Amino acid sequence: MSLDVRAVTESEFPDWLRARRIGFMQPPTVTEEEVAQRLPHVDLARTRGTFDGGRCVATFRSFAQELSVPGGARVGASAVTNVAVAPTHRRRGLLSRMMALDLAAAKERGDAVSTLIAAEYPIYGRYGYGPATWTTEWTVDVRRAGLDPRWSGPDDGGRVDLVEPRDVRAVGPALHDRLGAVRHGVVSRDRRAWDIATGAALLSGRPWQEPFYATYRSAAGELEGYVCYVTDDTWEDKQPLCGATVRDLIAVTPAAERALWHFVCSIDWVITVRSGYRAPDDLLPLLLPDPRAARITTHADLMWLRVLDVARALEARTYGGRGSLVLELVDPAGLAGGRFRLDASPEGASCVPTTASPDLTMDVAELGALYLGDESAVRLAALGRVEESRPGAAALADTLLRTPRRPWCPDVF
Repeated sequence: MSLDVRAVTESEFPDWLRARRIGFMQPPTVTEEEVAQRLPHVDLARTRGTFDGGRCVATFRSFAQELSVPGGARVGASAVTNVAVAPTHRRRGLLSRMMALDLAAAKERGDAVSTLIAAEYPIYGRYGYGPATWTTEWTVDVRRAGLDPRWSGPDDGGRVDLVEPRDVRAVGPALHDRLGAVRHGVVSRDRRAWDIATGAALLSGRPWQEPFYATYRSAAGELEGYVCYVTDDTWEDKQPLCGATVRDLIAVTPAAERALWHFVCSIDWVITVRSGYRAPDDLLPLLLPDPRAARITTHADLMWLRVLDVARALEARTYGGRGSLVLELVDPAGLAGGRFRLDASPEGASCVPTTASPDLTMDVAELGALYLGDESAVRLAALGRVEESRPGAAALADTLLRTPRRPWCPDVF
């Protein structure tokens, strides 16, 4: 029987959820409550499944997203998620078929890029995605860190306050928008995400432990950051050995970032702090008198990016210098290939098709890795993944594309 790849109907959504659970190694039971919770928040036209004899055996979904780029602008993205194939139907090209349909639709809509969080590294390069952001998680041994045990708050006139979930729902979205203006790699976060993070929307099958929330306000009273964290209550030999795990920390100024990390690392009874997923160049380790107290426990790729509209994507961001490059992009899918002239500057850029000889030739996936400024064209050339036709072109690309701070995607989607 042929395998049918198509958009999912409302009546098929429970079967689609079951297939997604099976693919993600989760218990396959789907309740009516879960269906009722999730269905209103998915676009069925962008929710695809593969059906074998009426049963869903593979899942794929995308949704509208905005991505912040160097310089503070945002581009429209098609965010891919919920990709799963049943173990009985692997290696039959089902992901390729669903991906081709979704990328073609995204191109038709005018999305500049597509994004995803890759569960496995080797999968998505063949579809034109490159790892655009990386993430690092630290575990801090507070007793070794050397922080002043008498610290009771910021010394810059600002203040840290514990707040209620309703306060976070009120101020969090605007604070997150401000983060995207000062940090590239940040993806949009909808109201439902804030409801889930603060307990206003509880998901079926997920036990809820209310976190602690704290905000930082400057000496002028301006809200500049917030942190969400959970703790455990571990004691041994009548000694507290408690841990804190940061679920979310947003800071739009260095002062807020410093104050919130200092606060979390100074909570009485807490001897271990897990940072959650942060940018690899996060301030946390160097805030500590002994940075070795912050041990890296996770370091990996996070958000992958696929360019769909080369001109729009490259013109949306700013650059670290002035210069021109002719880029030859190879795209087997036929969505973003061609030759383009990029004239870049700190103020912006022009990117147009050209017939001039290329300075650099690369697969569109390599452009995805370079786009937010994290990867090095010189390094990719050394690996043989970028071909340099004009001497010095790769170094010029690094001068233009790379950014002083590394891109960071705070969200897993």
